[in-house]
Amino acid sequence: MAKDLMFSCTECGAKSSKWSGQCDACQAWNTITEDQALSTSGPKKKSLGGMRGKTIPLTDLATQEKAPPRTLSGVDELDRVLGGGLTKASALLVGGDPGIGKSTLLLQAAARFARNGLKVIYISGEESNAQVQMRARRLGLEKSPVKLASETNLRDILTTLEKEAPDLAIIDSIQTMWADNVDSAPGSVSQVRSSAHELTTFAKRNDMAVVMVGHVTKEGAIAGPRVVEHMVDTVLYFEGERGHQFRILRSVKNRFGPADEIGVFEMTGKGLAEVKNPSALFLSERGTPAPGSVVFGGIEGTRPMLCEIQALVAPSPHSQPRRSVVGWDGGRLAMILAVLESRCGVPFTGLDVYLNVAGGLRITEPAADLAVAAALVSAREDAALPADAVVFGEISLSGALRPVVQTENRLKEAQKLGFTSAITPHQQKQVAASGLSLRHPQDLAGFVQDIFGDR
Repeated sequence: MAKDLMFSCTECGAKSSKWSGQCDACQAWNTITEDQALSTSGPKKKSLGGMRGKTIPLTDLATQEKAPPRTLSGVDELDRVLGGGLTKASALLVGGDPGIGKSTLLLQAAARFARNGLKVIYISGEESNAQVQMRARRLGLEKSPVKLASETNLRDILTTLEKEAPDLAIIDSIQTMWADNVDSAPGSVSQVRSSAHELTTFAKRNDMAVVMVGHVTKEGAIAGPRVVEHMVDTVLYFEGERGHQFRILRSVKNRFGPADEIGVFEMTGKGLAEVKNPSALFLSERGTPAPGSVVFGGIEGTRPMLCEIQALVAPSPHSQPRRSVVGWDGGRLAMILAVLESRCGVPFTGLDVYLNVAGGLRITEPAADLAVAAALVSAREDAALPADAVVFGEISLSGALRPVVQTENRLKEAQKLGFTSAITPHQQKQVAASGLSLRHPQDLAGFVQDIFGDR
């Protein structure tokens, strides 16, 4: 009887019954590989329905379970993203671009946890022990009680972890792990899925925490099947631009704390230093206000954060004007341009538009709509907004301005940094006095007329 074959894409994990040169799901070339089952031989197994197993204990929703114990690292930005510290019997997945500083961050975290009494093992599948020790000396961590190993064989790693019984194990990276019971090359979908499952199960069974580093694709998502992100308890992304010293550790999934929380770090010659006041740092290089420059009052996770949004509008020498965006969604920029043109009569036809979020920060919340629109109109009209103004609000397709959450926290952060006025949508709920001069345009057209009508 012929063996049933299944093929998977190494980029997105999509499955197909036959091999092809291009993946139909993600359009990547030469990424389809054979995905065999863990056991391809032996007698046919009986169905689970015909076999009796043990009865599992049941409970109800009212049962009170103790909160899982946590260990603080002493790095406030890291503990914030983890939801209050490291949790036992948990699995974490950390992704980021090559060279962004993932290994540096985890080595510093390992040293901090080890100094706080945890038994930590750092296993690298990409570097030798000498290379890790060299980085530790550069960071001043060579005396930290962290155990090192350089290995890719998953069976040997699990045997060592079972013998040593650490509190925390760091695996760098999951794509280099090789499980000898899976008939495929390291880095394949089968290997990544099997390795992540074995490590996660081992962590839960032995009451330890495991941190796995994951490579990312060119689109910025963690490589391999998405099922890996579903297996683990916490998924963190380490973000930043190579040309900037700032790094953002962002939580996109956390079963033990809030998601979308961020920690801000600064890359220095001695490693990553935490940033206590990100708003002040992102605005530190802001000089005299220029056309196209607007300060946005945002919320990242649970903390308010102010940053500068910059826009440049110039005549286009091409028949198809450029739309270039860094740090924001390009599709949402197209929507804001369309609303400005159709609802406010501000045309951008024949103009190149460039939008940038200063400092390498990436903004995802819709509350930045009004700040982006203000930056675009300011750049087009060559008129700067007041230096003491902060802007935030969501724009609908009708041109209406919608209120956003945590308005009071945004205003308090602006006042703390010396801003004296704010431009926000009208709130149905009364906002407590913040000491700022507030302006509430009725809609986007009213905002454009009020701010730039006399130019």
